[in-house]
Amino acid sequence: MTLNKPSVLAFERKLDFSDALMFAGSWEERERSAIWEPVTLREKSVRGTISNRLKEKNPEQNSAKLDASIEKPNLQTVDVASLPAACDTLKLSFTLRVLEGLGRPSACNNVEYDKKLARIVDDYVKSKGLGELARRYAFNLANGRFLWRNRIGAEQVEVLVERLKNGNASDSWRFAALYFSLHNFDLPRTQDAAFAALAGCIEKGLSGTEHILLRVSAFVRLGSGQEVFPSQELILERGNQGKSKTLYQINGIAGIHSQKIGNAARCIDTWYPEGAEGGPIAVEPYGSVTTQGKAYRQPRDKMDFYTLLDGWVLKDKVPSPENQHFVMAVLIRGGVFGD
Repeated sequence: MTLNKPSVLAFERKLDFSDALMFAGSWEERERSAIWEPVTLREKSVRGTISNRLKEKNPEQNSAKLDASIEKPNLQTVDVASLPAACDTLKLSFTLRVLEGLGRPSACNNVEYDKKLARIVDDYVKSKGLGELARRYAFNLANGRFLWRNRIGAEQVEVLVERLKNGNASDSWRFAALYFSLHNFDLPRTQDAAFAALAGCIEKGLSGTEHILLRVSAFVRLGSGQEVFPSQELILERGNQGKSKTLYQINGIAGIHSQKIGNAARCIDTWYPEGAEGGPIAVEPYGSVTTQGKAYRQPRDKMDFYTLLDGWVLKDKVPSPENQHFVMAVLIRGGVFGD
């Protein structure tokens, strides 16, 4: 019997992040929860200059008009967020649910395909285990990658991860984030025990042996009054009105989108062809990195998720161990993958 691709195939994400909220306080008193005040947004109007690249000059274009256009001021109103003058530390806080059910589609209209995929995932878990994936997800919590621009130039960064049971912290682990690399997954020697416990916790959640809810808090020593960087909202049609830059806020508190936090956590793909030199990229079916305008897993190279999955399920072509990790990571990411 020939197995066909399902026209409907969807998976729910297994790492479920909340939005991250921003607070301000003092590094020396970071243990005291009562001192943290919300970071709020404010508007600022600035008189800038025209600095964008001009189009190729038309020979018939009036040079006087061109000179006038680049000499006039560039007036903008933007959102900004910063620490108060009396605070030197940013606190970023969010929660993470680690869900079971890897390999079980939320929708699939081909029963035989569903059964075959379930067998493949079970074989992967028995032979490879979920330890490598859990370790990499834990690494991206410990290194504070989710801070994005807020991590750059920080004097000190501490990440506190707490496991919550019945609303209370049952276990907690602290990490000196700047000792963890953003370019590889080599573990600092001083962090072995705490890191192993966190990675084991995530592995238990993915395997479904335990319910896992984590609270992650990062403390970033930036300096008093320094600017911080929430997510920027994508507004497609501004027209000529409104602000040039709109930042994200939740009930008046500056924040980072859950999608951006999740993107940082799944920057674990070093198995793509250029991974040894390029470093980790976010797990995506085509290895797309929009900030670079490049897709590292091209279908023509037969390294994309769909080619690997179809070969594995439909043709019994087992991918390399590295690409098996990649396929499972995409299923953990979730998405709609039907034909």
